[in-house]
Amino acid sequence: MQFRYTILYVADVPASLTFYQAAFGFEIAFLHAGKDYGELKTGETKLAFAAKDLIRQQGRAPQAQSPATPAFGLSFETSDIAADLARAVSAGATLEHQVKEEPWGQTTASVSDPDGYLIEICSPVQVPSAG
Repeated sequence: MQFRYTILYVADVPASLTFYQAAFGFEIAFLHAGKDYGELKTGETKLAFAAKDLIRQQGRAPQAQSPATPAFGLSFETSDIAADLARAVSAGATLEHQVKEEPWGQTTASVSDPDGYLIEICSPVQVPSAG
């Protein structure tokens, strides 16, 4: 089995694709002709977006997202957190917390996207060496 993609349920799929392209530099891989589903190239695991109406057609009710009470978060690793944070905010992300050094040795910052999804911009986690 392989973890293939994460789907975010959003109000406007083309707008979300455009936002993530501008804010984080991801390339748009696919947008369905009906504009209710799309994917970004983000490495081995794709980040996908589906219209809230699409999930409603399956008898489910998508919940509103809030960065103050997130159910989950996305993390994007980078070598230049300050520059990538500035790019995201310039593209319309809402600043949630400035760049800071965490007690475990990682540097992080966070923003939220126009749909309220929480996104961490971070340095790689330094895994302790064995022994």
